[in-house]
Amino acid sequence: MKERKQVPSVVQKGSVSVPERLKEFNRTEFFAVLATDNNGHPYTSLVAYAITPDLKKVLFATPKGTRKYENILNSEHVALLIDNRRKSNKNLMGTEAVTITGIARPVRRGKVWEEYVQIFLKKHPDFEDFMVSASTAIIAVDVVQCVHAGKFQTVTVWDCC
Repeated sequence: MKERKQVPSVVQKGSVSVPERLKEFNRTEFFAVLATDNNGHPYTSLVAYAITPDLKKVLFATPKGTRKYENILNSEHVALLIDNRRKSNKNLMGTEAVTITGIARPVRRGKVWEEYVQIFLKKHPDFEDFMVSASTAIIAVDVVQCVHAGKFQTVTVWDCC
């Protein structure tokens, strides 16, 4: 009979290299759950994302007419959850997640905007027409903190900047 691993009942301090996990997630995971403040209530959205090479910003695009865009204009504090649950095949102990908290701001068109578009399109080439549309906003999230959770209850915190 196969031995089952016990699910831990207490949180343990982790020692994972969060920057290395972020790089790996950026390479292998394509979507994140974005959490914004909708007039004092949480609101979540699925977004395609890319992380800048220096790991200081998370980039995503959204139509300007969306609730998430309006929420960001009203409250710049956001969180993004990136996880690998689809690869765990029901193995809770093998699932990892990173919660990124930060400050989100739309990026004005110009040199920085073009740089961010290229970073995003390198990961998501199918989004080219969407990215350059006048109705699309590119959002840059300045990373403040990352919390990695693995092995169900092992948590590592990384204060990025």
